[in-house]
Amino acid sequence: RCDQANSSRAQEDLEGEFQSLYALLDELKDEMLMKIKQDRASRTYELQAQLAACAKALESSEELVTMAPAFRLSLKAKVSDNMSHLMVDFAQERRLLQALAFLPVPSTPEIDLAESLVADNCVTLAWRMPDEDSKIDHYVLEYRRTNFDGPPRAKEDQPWMVVEGIKGTEYTLTGLKFDMKYMNFRVRACNKAVAGEFSEPVTLETRAFMFRLDASTCHQNLRVEELSVEWDATGGKVQDVKAREKDGKGRTASPANSPARVVQSPKRMPSGRGGRDRFTAESYTVLGDTLIDGDDHYWEVRYDRDSKAFGVGVAYRSLGKFDQLGKTSASWCLHLNNWLQVSFSAKHANKAKVLDVPVPDCIGVYCNFHEGFLSFYNARTKQLLHTFKAKFTQPVLPAFTVRGRCLGVPF
Repeated sequence: RCDQANSSRAQEDLEGEFQSLYALLDELKDEMLMKIKQDRASRTYELQAQLAACAKALESSEELVTMAPAFRLSLKAKVSDNMSHLMVDFAQERRLLQALAFLPVPSTPEIDLAESLVADNCVTLAWRMPDEDSKIDHYVLEYRRTNFDGPPRAKEDQPWMVVEGIKGTEYTLTGLKFDMKYMNFRVRACNKAVAGEFSEPVTLETRAFMFRLDASTCHQNLRVEELSVEWDATGGKVQDVKAREKDGKGRTASPANSPARVVQSPKRMPSGRGGRDRFTAESYTVLGDTLIDGDDHYWEVRYDRDSKAFGVGVAYRSLGKFDQLGKTSASWCLHLNNWLQVSFSAKHANKAKVLDVPVPDCIGVYCNFHEGFLSFYNARTKQLLHTFKAKFTQPVLPAFTVRGRCLGVPF
């Protein structure tokens, strides 16, 4: 029964397509016939007008002269009897009509890894067709996240996400969250009737350093969400902090007093420590919750341009609760001061180097722990802003300071 229904539907579609061809041919025929009739009418009108003018001139001059040279002149018609400009040759069109056939299944695309790119929470995927096919209407791209390298597995926890209606052979996925190590991709071509087979799936690495901001250790004038921190002038309760410390309930020295969770690197620190390990006084600091103790890591930070001051970098967990970023040997940062005069500088161990570069609205941070490199980039243009060469003696944490407005860590 299903086959009969599909067959009937295909037959109806075929008849509809031929009817549209018949209608188009009839319309073209009527238009071309009308053009011939209009051309003939125009020629006839011009000849009649010329004949009438000649007859009138002859009548007015016949009584005056009998042997004037004008009587020996021959008149030429204004229009030609040549109709070659209205001739047609439909040989090519006949060949096209004779080649009419059912739409073939599109070929399978081939993903071009050399032209594909993973960067800045975006993936640009490029592919090509093995043979040129003018019948292709669009492409369908499917992708999914995974923690497994190599060919996609039959069973995955993550579903395939679908992007339809792609007209070209390249597509960029934007605003992705690289919270898993890899992504699988496949693409197929479609014409107006049928979709082809999916391409051979490919797996691209989507490495990203994922962390959250640790609200339990930040200064009380900072209001922290998972990925953003905002200045809150009413949040500081200095008296309450002193009272808790006096009772022995506050932090005793530095964030190092709260142990990190025992997991494989990168290590995420436990949450829910209440008022312990908070930065205080002039150290408007918040740390990330994930340790960096190996490999290389990259993250980006956006900030509000109206912020009075902000800093971004890394710090040891031993950073004292009164220590400001870049003021001790336990932290490295880029710092922007907007108080009176704009100052953009790199700071470490209470030494500052003024940076003669435009201040970007999004800063990329690259940390190679083993090699001891900490580099800062304009995340938009990839311009290198500054590089610290350090010998890290213990794991570091992403570190931020903000005074006025807000700062966010996009992934």
